[in-house]
Amino acid sequence: MNSTAHVKSADTETALHTLGSLYKAAGDPLRLDILRVLQRDTFGVMELCRLFNMRQSGMSHHLKVLTQAGLLEPQREGNATFYRRPLLRVGDEPRYTAVRSVFEAVDQIQLTEELLDRIRTIRRQRSEQSQVFFARYARHFREQQELIANHQRYAQPVAELVHRRYACDGSGNALEIGPGEGPFLPVLANCFGEVVAVDNVQAMLDRAGQFCEQQALTNVRLVHGECPDVIERGETFNLVVANMVLHHVASPANIFRDSAQLLKPGGRMIVSELCRHEQSWVRDNCGDIWQGFEPEELTGWAEDAGLKQGETLFIGLRNGFQIQVREFTG
Repeated sequence: MNSTAHVKSADTETALHTLGSLYKAAGDPLRLDILRVLQRDTFGVMELCRLFNMRQSGMSHHLKVLTQAGLLEPQREGNATFYRRPLLRVGDEPRYTAVRSVFEAVDQIQLTEELLDRIRTIRRQRSEQSQVFFARYARHFREQQELIANHQRYAQPVAELVHRRYACDGSGNALEIGPGEGPFLPVLANCFGEVVAVDNVQAMLDRAGQFCEQQALTNVRLVHGECPDVIERGETFNLVVANMVLHHVASPANIFRDSAQLLKPGGRMIVSELCRHEQSWVRDNCGDIWQGFEPEELTGWAEDAGLKQGETLFIGLRNGFQIQVREFTG
């Protein structure tokens, strides 16, 4: 046997071994259930234990098997480890084709209502923790956010993108998700006829309301609640903006799904958000749930929601953070 044939034979054996491990890992109903709940969410070990009512040792074993097979990947968030589906590369390599086929198959099976209720409970608890933080530190919110990035570093490119895409003649309407103290509202108020700002923390809305009064922003309406509350009212918008919000919310993927429902035909969603980082101190100091996101994660959530990718801009900061400004169209 020549050396070339030997190499091909070794590659073939490796590929078959990889596929064998992958399909063996996927051959357990519970593991398939785990993959199903991680379709659009990221959960920690203890959260998954609660979802499936099992001990940590047993859950850790299943997660290890799925991770080694390439069906899951761990994600460090401070002192905790969360699990998510891997970001699949584009290509036709056997392993990626197999992983994609497993995901496509399990995604066709609907989650039980009981499991959905448990997922909603976890999301609600995450949201409540975030609300408590912002209610406690509402007066110092800007100072803490500035530890990561000056507002103008991401607000300016977002504003420029808005001005390029819209006539800013006082027609149309826009929604800002999580306006904070309201520093971006003047940009929207000077561009659109009506602006809605939705936030689930009343203390933050109060701060935004004071800011609107000071700036005489008479066409801004503040809504205490979340995106589903706006959806229930039947409102739709030409533009939805979420500035540095996703890393604070319980389920970032839901923001994309909600935004897709809130957009008028041809409407746009503009997001400024942290790229994935390892600076865990922000969880305690800034109330972050997630340590940023890979660009591919945002793209995947948007595509799942039926949105198309538009312009992308990356902004590097001296303190090691990087911000991504993303545009998606309905």
